[in-house]
Amino acid sequence: MAEPTVVLDRDDMRRTLVRIAHEIVEKNPPDEAGTGIGLAIVGVHRRGAVLASRLHAQLSDLTDAEIPFGTVDISFYRDDLGIREHGPGATPVVHSTQLDFSIENRTIVIVDDVLYTGRTVRAAIDVLFDYGRPARVQLAVLADRGHRELPIRPDYVGKNLPTARDERVNVHVEEVDGSDEVTITEMSEALTK
Repeated sequence: MAEPTVVLDRDDMRRTLVRIAHEIVEKNPPDEAGTGIGLAIVGVHRRGAVLASRLHAQLSDLTDAEIPFGTVDISFYRDDLGIREHGPGATPVVHSTQLDFSIENRTIVIVDDVLYTGRTVRAAIDVLFDYGRPARVQLAVLADRGHRELPIRPDYVGKNLPTARDERVNVHVEEVDGSDEVTITEMSEALTK
């Protein structure tokens, strides 16, 4: 059994999120009246929400603005609900969606850990539009591994990871997994753990 290949360690992840925060501020400057940047950060449960929280803290430090933060659960919005991860009929782990602010006329930055087929992002957009109509939606991901099935492209990418379909990108965050790192493993190994 091959050891996982570490592609981002704790320091790499921290630097990557700082860079993404700066890119978001550059792309979304304060409005001419100086009343804020009309921006909100929304993380996709589970690890995307953790990364979004960290990114939100970085953005708050950079802008000195009150930037709304929320999370979305996409479990029941996925079009492949029955065939993902644990097979047909498996019950998804459901988290709550927390959008305690109006998304109307805001720029919403959806944050997720890994961009793969694009189905998770499509589902997150569906959740958002159930809550209102944002001015625009942007996407920030820690890792983009390619193999898109839908025409979705991130606005902010931590690291592009060209992978084979039989590989798996694993994002570990301290708050959930006890460590911060991104690894690549063979799919067969990932499924046996």
